[in-house]
Amino acid sequence: MQQLENDIKSAIRNIPDFPKPGINFKDITPVFKNPELCTRILEEFSSHFEPNEVDAIVGIESRGFLFGLALATRMRKPFVLVRKAGKLPAKTAQISYALEYGEATIEMHEDALEAGARVVVHDDLLATGGTAEAAAHLCKKVGAQVVGFSFLVDLSFLNGKEVLKKHFPEAKITGLATY
Repeated sequence: MQQLENDIKSAIRNIPDFPKPGINFKDITPVFKNPELCTRILEEFSSHFEPNEVDAIVGIESRGFLFGLALATRMRKPFVLVRKAGKLPAKTAQISYALEYGEATIEMHEDALEAGARVVVHDDLLATGGTAEAAAHLCKKVGAQVVGFSFLVDLSFLNGKEVLKKHFPEAKITGLATY
């Protein structure tokens, strides 16, 4: 695992002052130039969850779709999209949550998950935990049970993992590259 984390960190590009001054943006796009690394990432993600304990993978727009869909396919599980409000065509369930400067709303199709479905919520990066927490509450709102979270990058200094543990103490939380 340590070698994989080092390889992920080596591939990630740091962009200072993006999208605003003081932010050191973690650009994951160079990871996708290395299919061997992507395969190892998927193997590691899937090793954290037994196929019989997960019914679906839920990916958060938009970078959560990249490894989220691949993980769902690898585990032979359905993939469910969580998108910004107004982007899904059928009837949706939605939830609003606070951002640093305002509010955001995300949604998923009402019929995307069966009642009682055990889900893993996936995104590319865990920062403060707000979006992942909102996505998990959205899953609960439609009757699913969140059994895990997975992230390529965990910005541990922002304490997102603690936010998720507080609201979903039984869920496994996997971050492959911790900063």
